[in-house]
Amino acid sequence: MNNFFVELCVGALPWYAIVIAAVAAYFLGNVNPAIIIGRAKGIDIREQGSGNAGATNALRSLGKKVGAITFVIDVAKGWAGFFIPLIIFKDLSLAMLCGLCVVLGHMYPAVFGFRGGKGVSTAFGVFLAASWLFAIILLAVVALFAAIFRRVSLSVMIAVIVAIVLVFTITSFNSVIDPLWLIIILAFVVFKHRANIARLIKGEEPKLSFGSGKKAGKGSDG
Repeated sequence: MNNFFVELCVGALPWYAIVIAAVAAYFLGNVNPAIIIGRAKGIDIREQGSGNAGATNALRSLGKKVGAITFVIDVAKGWAGFFIPLIIFKDLSLAMLCGLCVVLGHMYPAVFGFRGGKGVSTAFGVFLAASWLFAIILLAVVALFAAIFRRVSLSVMIAVIVAIVLVFTITSFNSVIDPLWLIIILAFVVFKHRANIARLIKGEEPKLSFGSGKKAGKGSDG
């Protein structure tokens, strides 16, 4: 297994290269299509539907086309946030750090008042760049359980558990995905879903629907 914190500390990269790459990845994460497209239409996506600046709420509140565009861009920036530093610096630990930063940039964007999305699509893009098979398995888990239970947040939490099991049990995954790095990213994803988790426990989490933003339950997406 890798330990990306240790490798960054003892690696050959100069500190300023690490800082520049991490900051660039963070601001790449700030590029939020749900907020940008919503504003172009005179809508603050964070005041519509579930209030989340992500693909599911964009789909409900702004339509299928915007939802699809949001998903693709959020995934793409996660993928780029990991893959570009890896190609430039040839350093897996730095790529992992940048992957974490791009997810945090999506969740807490400085340019949008630190109110962003829940990071699921962006984290998927990061995992896709790190290991496409790992990412596809998680996507399949989310799709399967969302179809069964019609609750995106529940399917995401199940995928979080599956991700941890996979990276701790399968060598081909933990050789390219540091478990500590994975747990940190997933911890932020779970934290952003804390309201959903509370509603799931109470049996109050709304089911997946594709009606208007006004009909979608507050926080009802993943």
